[in-house]
Amino acid sequence: MEFEGKVAVITGAGMGMGKAIAIAFAEEGASIVVVDVNIDTGQETVKAIQSKGGRAIFIQADVSNALDVQQIAVGTVNAFERIDILVNNAGIQHYGSVVETTEEEWDQVLGVNLKSIFLCSKYCIPEIQKQGNGSVINIASVQGIASQKRVCPYSASKGGAISLTRNMAIDFAADNIRVNCVCPGSIDTPLLRAAAELTSNSQQTIKEWADAHVLKRVGQPEEVAQVVLFLAGDKASFVTGAAYVVDGGLIAQL
Repeated sequence: MEFEGKVAVITGAGMGMGKAIAIAFAEEGASIVVVDVNIDTGQETVKAIQSKGGRAIFIQADVSNALDVQQIAVGTVNAFERIDILVNNAGIQHYGSVVETTEEEWDQVLGVNLKSIFLCSKYCIPEIQKQGNGSVINIASVQGIASQKRVCPYSASKGGAISLTRNMAIDFAADNIRVNCVCPGSIDTPLLRAAAELTSNSQQTIKEWADAHVLKRVGQPEEVAQVVLFLAGDKASFVTGAAYVVDGGLIAQL
């Protein structure tokens, strides 16, 4: 039980990668704070953890809103008295070029995908500092390193997440807080399937996305979760400021 006695806050934990990450930490003994804007899915994750004997609470929050995020830190400390690990996973997608994207769409994507990292870190890191050590993992994307057509706000937000990770790693090294990010490729999540549904043949689209990876498949949320657990644990004690690509070889090829 590598994380016995630790408390992990995970945003966007109602489904997909966030849910898999929450369950994986719980299975290793951590107490989990499930953060999501969706009450139903957030509570489902809590029930999944509790059904296996784990400890978890749900906090509803819009992670792009400072007042909501402050309550994440307050609620966590009230319930579990500490914060050791923060996983900034919440994310949304929007398709469009800079010409097609509205200001409101830009603000929404940057708010959820990037501003939330700033806000959650701002209010949770002071609690992590009290423990004398800890870990922050930001979920970025291969879209922050390379890109495709018509994903301007998403690509910008994920590139920003990678850069912010490096800056935070420098700023909090003296506090023994390691900050890293994970850059997934195509992962079989509700977000990916929703994107595929925007095409004329969703199953064919997912197959094409899978074939673009060297491993010829899309990844599973649990595979990303295992990398997050590694980065949060003692086995990664000399890893900070890193961007771990978990993409089945997608961007390794010309």
